[in-house]
Amino acid sequence: MKIALVSPYDFAYPGGVINHISSLECHFTRMGHEVKVIAPASRAVSSFDNRFIPIGKPRSIPTSGSIARITISLRLASTIKAVLSQEKFDVIHLHEPFMPMLCSAVLRFSNVPNIGTFHACDGSPGYNLGWPVGMIMLKRRLHKLDGKIAVSKAAMNYASKYIPGSYNIIPNGIDVEHFSPAVAPIKEFCDGKLNILFVGRLEYRKGLNYLLKAYQQVKREIPELRLIVVGPGSRLRQRYERWIRRNGLKDIVFVGYASYDELPRYYKTADVFCAPATSRESFGIVLLEAMAVGKPIVATNIEGYASVVTDGEEGFLVPPKDSRGLARTLLAVMSDETLRQQMGARGRLKAREYSWEHIARRVFDYYVRVLDEAPRKK
Repeated sequence: MKIALVSPYDFAYPGGVINHISSLECHFTRMGHEVKVIAPASRAVSSFDNRFIPIGKPRSIPTSGSIARITISLRLASTIKAVLSQEKFDVIHLHEPFMPMLCSAVLRFSNVPNIGTFHACDGSPGYNLGWPVGMIMLKRRLHKLDGKIAVSKAAMNYASKYIPGSYNIIPNGIDVEHFSPAVAPIKEFCDGKLNILFVGRLEYRKGLNYLLKAYQQVKREIPELRLIVVGPGSRLRQRYERWIRRNGLKDIVFVGYASYDELPRYYKTADVFCAPATSRESFGIVLLEAMAVGKPIVATNIEGYASVVTDGEEGFLVPPKDSRGLARTLLAVMSDETLRQQMGARGRLKAREYSWEHIARRVFDYYVRVLDEAPRKK
């Protein structure tokens, strides 16, 4: 089968949707299919060779407390038409299919079965970009979408407010070979201190400010404690660092961006993984990555995270924006090595259910079903 995977986001910039598409491309190619990725790109994407088709120049647009890196060009039609005419795809799989401008334009000109995956949940940053123009495009092109996938119940509930109909929930996947307990930890952090790990962009919705306050409380009870913060972001990092200095906190390390190859080693280094996001997380991919390496989880009880972690099994879920509750839970987990090992073992087993090999097969089976049911297009 010849498959197009379309992203509205800058494919040269790391992110959850980009990683999702890259993993699908890899596993579909291994399955023997011909796959092309179509996306805007701010620089060359050499790892895909001729399997990547750049369309549009992405712009960094501040929106809803985040940055949307999308193309807003109104001059994509001729390029899209030429690509679709030349490639003759059997199916086009659009991620966030109504996000302007690339996905929406590809959907407009496609004459083959189209499948959309919805990643966002209610209030996701940047997702309201283009409204009400986006609503106009949605009404005009909704009939061209032959199949709908949501990565979680939270994503389905949000998308169905605007796009009615049935959805097939197929979650994000994880490379369980890459995120493996066999990786080596970061040596400099293996000094006898207990390590709490945070992974995520430094944005308010990720809740690091609540974790810092919780760490302040736990540090009083467990002096040999360290917080490792992994993720890009400079503006909030400066604010956090000023707060840390004012409060005299020690052993907080800001690593900055960590590459995909480095990331499993940080999970391995952790004694517990903490995800204190306040809202707007449709799925807990970072939770799965930590679980695959065998680490217990302390996360907020939001819908996207609760779909991955069962409270009291692979970790604990606490109310969002509750630094005291977060501190109590972290203290309980950090004080009990046996509990950490038991939760880590259960997490490893659960993470295997989300292997990309399994998820890619489910997505492909859905393609086949849609192709069998979709009316022939002119």
